[in-house]
Amino acid sequence: MKRNTTAIIAALAIFALMPMTASADNGFFLGGSIGASTLDDDFDGLGVDTDSTSFRLTAGWQLNDFLSLEAGYHNFGIFEERLDIGGVMTDISMKADGFTLGATGSIPAGRNFSLFGRAGAFFWDGDAKINDISVATPEDTNLFYGAGAEFKVSENFSLLGDWTRYELEDTHSDVISFGFKFRF
Repeated sequence: MKRNTTAIIAALAIFALMPMTASADNGFFLGGSIGASTLDDDFDGLGVDTDSTSFRLTAGWQLNDFLSLEAGYHNFGIFEERLDIGGVMTDISMKADGFTLGATGSIPAGRNFSLFGRAGAFFWDGDAKINDISVATPEDTNLFYGAGAEFKVSENFSLLGDWTRYELEDTHSDVISFGFKFRF
């Protein structure tokens, strides 16, 4: 994958400085989620409307009750569709995965419940195939943004549900996922 060197250096600097901003209630966390990703677009006259199972792994630093920074890995799974192209049934598959770097802002909405919004950069690459022949291998850096809710089960463990939109060059994928966050 091609990486934006400036963004990677900035991310390393942010993560190196995070311990300086920590208080006793904040700190390092790990998380993960699984969900459904959708792809509905027209690619050079080929209308694709399909979904896939995706997953995300994250690690970050909770700066305070309202802001955290995180890095992660997101995999969309494989989008597959069978299309009739000029009377010939054709199998199309597309996949993409990559790394995220972003921030999450939270608003407490009760003792154990909060709402959040997130945004950041998605460094990704992909592969598109027609009848198992690779026809494109895009790679890019694009935005992602989303919103969700967090329910704190215990001091260290939370359950999350969210929607996130990942921009992928000229298209996008919406992901609805459920997951967890574990604070150390």
